[in-house]
Amino acid sequence: MNNSPLYYRVGPLLYCPANNESIVNSLTNEKFGSKFSLAMCLEDTIRDDCVEEAENKLINSLHKLQEALATKTFFMPKLFVRVRNAEQMHRLIKGAGYAAALIYGFIAPKFSINNADNYIHVLTMLNESGRHPVWFMPIFEDFSLIHLQKRYDILYTLKEKLDTISELVLNIRVGGNDLCNVFGFRRSNIESIHNIRPVANIFSDIMTVYGTDYVISGPVWEYYNGEGWENGLVNELREDRLNGFVGKTVIHPKQIPFVNQAYMVSEKDYEDARAVLNWNTDSHSLVSGSIEKERMNEYKTHRKWAEKIMFLAEAYGISNLCEDNL
Repeated sequence: MNNSPLYYRVGPLLYCPANNESIVNSLTNEKFGSKFSLAMCLEDTIRDDCVEEAENKLINSLHKLQEALATKTFFMPKLFVRVRNAEQMHRLIKGAGYAAALIYGFIAPKFSINNADNYIHVLTMLNESGRHPVWFMPIFEDFSLIHLQKRYDILYTLKEKLDTISELVLNIRVGGNDLCNVFGFRRSNIESIHNIRPVANIFSDIMTVYGTDYVISGPVWEYYNGEGWENGLVNELREDRLNGFVGKTVIHPKQIPFVNQAYMVSEKDYEDARAVLNWNTDSHSLVSGSIEKERMNEYKTHRKWAEKIMFLAEAYGISNLCEDNL
């Protein structure tokens, strides 16, 4: 869904291995700031023979965080768990007990035709039996999307399935590194993934199929140190936003402020969006110059853009910098 600011507030999604026991101290002391979401990963970051141990450590962290919240005030991000399969979702909710209330939702990596029904079934069951919504964020990164002859059928079939739980799908996410890995690609810290055409074409198809109904988040940027990494991230964020993505997966706290800055709304966009949404539709003209008289505003063709701008403004705030400087 993309008709509420709720779906725009995931923001920078910071990834962390689920067995990282220092995360409790980091969160209670606000080491990462106060404007991000958190993904505790049980998939690629955990060895196959250490999954049960990682689950137990994650549950222990949830209990410690719940206890800390009872005695201390600190920013608690939206916490998601990246699972390996649908059954793990049910097992974690049951195993966490009262601390399961801290699990805002689940992330389904390599979401595909083969596992979609299981995820949707378990998610529906959890929401029917739980006291609070359990949100869902599927990741489109499965190698099956590489095949052109099958891609459109896969994307539309998965959309039909997700549409049955559309109000619970907080974001659609894309797995840039997994898709690059199929081809053996890896971008440098000055190159954007949107210039890797085989992968960018997949992103474009995902946006075409899902972008009118869902918020889609940008892929991970893997650089967080060394000369030029900040400029590379800023440039890719600009292209993310131009291509319709909102928010981004991040792998280091240093990346968080860049994502938040990139999605702030400029004053001119905010004022033009307000003008479009407050248009006097009884007027004989549905087109006029913008607030700053530098571009055209048209009620019929800019209304959906204006709605999105207002959602972004509520989620990220308004900047006095023009978009070209972001």
